[in-house]
Amino acid sequence: MRHFFKEKPKLGAAVSGLMAGLVNGLFGAGGGMLLVPLLAGWCRLPGKTCFTTALAVMLPLTLVSLAIYWHSGQLPFSLAWTYLAGGFLGGVGGGLLLRRVPVRWLHAAMGLFILWGGI
Repeated sequence: MRHFFKEKPKLGAAVSGLMAGLVNGLFGAGGGMLLVPLLAGWCRLPGKTCFTTALAVMLPLTLVSLAIYWHSGQLPFSLAWTYLAGGFLGGVGGGLLLRRVPVRWLHAAMGLFILWGGI
């Protein structure tokens, strides 16, 4: 399977995006956690490029999921607003730290978050 996507990288990218969008739509998050390993494996993107590309892809996918949740009446804005300030500061901090953290540590931390989320 990996060899197939190596020959057809656009197909690998499209399938990766499809899977990330599906996970994001089902769970409201987590598409990036799936997308990073797919970008590394199928699309052969280098270490930190996987993380930054996943962010760029997940923003529009998250906005689509947000619109669908809002349209169906399943979005509690009153609860979400309370997390926005901390999330904003965390996003800025994480973006600035990305340059300094080795890729190996990023992958290990992401793996721990995935395990924690699964538990």
